[in-house]
Amino acid sequence: ESPKFMLPIRLGTVNADGAQELFIYFLTKQGRVETTNYRTVRLPEAQEIPLYVKDRFSDFYRDLFMQQVKRENERGVFLEYAWDMNWCDPCAANPLSAEELRSLGVFWQEPAGRMGKDMPMEQNVFLTRLHVRYDAAHFPEDLMFQETSDRSNFQARYILRHPWTGQDECPAASAYRQQLRDRYEREAQTLAHLTGWNIGDIRKAMNLSALPTSNGKKWYQKLWHD
Repeated sequence: ESPKFMLPIRLGTVNADGAQELFIYFLTKQGRVETTNYRTVRLPEAQEIPLYVKDRFSDFYRDLFMQQVKRENERGVFLEYAWDMNWCDPCAANPLSAEELRSLGVFWQEPAGRMGKDMPMEQNVFLTRLHVRYDAAHFPEDLMFQETSDRSNFQARYILRHPWTGQDECPAASAYRQQLRDRYEREAQTLAHLTGWNIGDIRKAMNLSALPTSNGKKWYQKLWHD
């Protein structure tokens, strides 16, 4: 055990062929963990993106992360997830039991049994996940950390909104369809900004050119005026 809260990464860069990818998980008592000698950056979150990204999510997240790395001049450490394990509502899965946490090094947590048959007791544990892409040129020092008192929850999540596809022709439906066209364009622009993908390719994948506007024109025809 060492009083230094750090992770040595420099040795691994000696014989590395290019940048390396590292995911770091922390279980702490007080709160979120961040780096002290490099900037800790939250990834973009709660962004609305086109539906077709669902089938290309691995490509999307890879390119989004690469864009963030470039914007931080390849020197950033990125926060992907931070969650207070003292509660969850709703729970994606049962929280870890006290015994499971202790097996992972949570020595301060006393065994407390379970709530009911399947639900573990609440735990005084905070989970942080950091993601870093590093090489010798941009990370001249090992990673140094500190535990903060911040227990606010964060997760890099992205929103897919399914449109209403009814055939009603009432004024409200017409207004909704017009808003839908505008929303699709915003989603395309957001995706291009997050990933660096070509906006024309995104619009083509979304088939935006086939969508007429309220005055019968297609979206791109509104960019020019007579």
